[in-house]
Amino acid sequence: MRLPVNHRLAWAGLLLAGTAGIAMARPDDTAGTTSVPSGPAADYPVTVGEPFTIGSSTWTPANQLNYDAVGYATVGGASLVGVSGAHKTLPLPSYAEVTSLETGHTILVRLVERGPMVNETLISLSDAAVRQLGLPAGTRSAVRVRRVNPPEMERAALRTGGTAPVRMDTPESLLKVLRRKLAEQAPLMPPPSTPPQMPAIPPAGALTAVPPSKVVDKPKVSEPKAPTPEVVEAEPAKKLPAAPLPKKPAAPPASVPPAPATPKPPKAPPVARTTNGSHVVQVAAFSTAERARKVAAQLGGQVSAAGKLWRVRLGPFADIKDASPALEKAKAAGYRDARIQRAD
Repeated sequence: MRLPVNHRLAWAGLLLAGTAGIAMARPDDTAGTTSVPSGPAADYPVTVGEPFTIGSSTWTPANQLNYDAVGYATVGGASLVGVSGAHKTLPLPSYAEVTSLETGHTILVRLVERGPMVNETLISLSDAAVRQLGLPAGTRSAVRVRRVNPPEMERAALRTGGTAPVRMDTPESLLKVLRRKLAEQAPLMPPPSTPPQMPAIPPAGALTAVPPSKVVDKPKVSEPKAPTPEVVEAEPAKKLPAAPLPKKPAAPPASVPPAPATPKPPKAPPVARTTNGSHVVQVAAFSTAERARKVAAQLGGQVSAAGKLWRVRLGPFADIKDASPALEKAKAAGYRDARIQRAD
């Protein structure tokens, strides 16, 4: 026996099933869209990038884990949000501790951009980073930049626009070493393919003499010879008129030539002192004072002690422009590592 079929109920069931299928299919409608990484995935992939040129300097980005340098920081553009910064060579993104050499305050910064596009500036900071560091807005400040690997909790805080806990202040003894390192850097930074390294404590950053085997086409500089003492020849004795011969005739006096004067060693040039200028040309540094004195005598420079080394310097000069001819003179003499730096 066949039961009557209610066609209206059948159509209603089909409609409900179709609606449920559409509702279940909605999550799959966005399967083709690109999602923005969040959480720890936002720090990957890490980009190093290709070398680039600013003026006459070529910068080569590198994934350097032990990066530690001193330089100057400026305020970056509007693209730097949160506690972030821009750096020329460190990977993007990466994290660094930035220390003010004025106050000693240290903060954690997320590096998200390549820059700043100025050779003499080490890092650009966002407005929030400058405020957290306690620096005056719109100024160029001395800082230390050290790459670190912070915990995920601090990474997440910077990724979401927050701030990481402030680090312990740097002691004054270390700040003095860092300020001295910054003062002895050349006004134009060295070839930036290898970032500058922190000096060992407590040397003053003196240069070491370049071994002759590593100098290419170094001109031979003749060293000054000690003056040859003049020898006065004795005049021949004059004949005396004939006279009665005594028992022991006295021999005619003969002029005796004076003993040759012993050449005195050259006096050590006076220690370089800053009196009328703020810049000097550091030619080289030597392990013996005698070698340093000879080079100073050749170039008309001065010798100063730096730990166990002896530095040869020219100057002081009022500014970099006045010191440039002396720098060329030192390089022409074969000291190609000579450089201009601020006087102590």
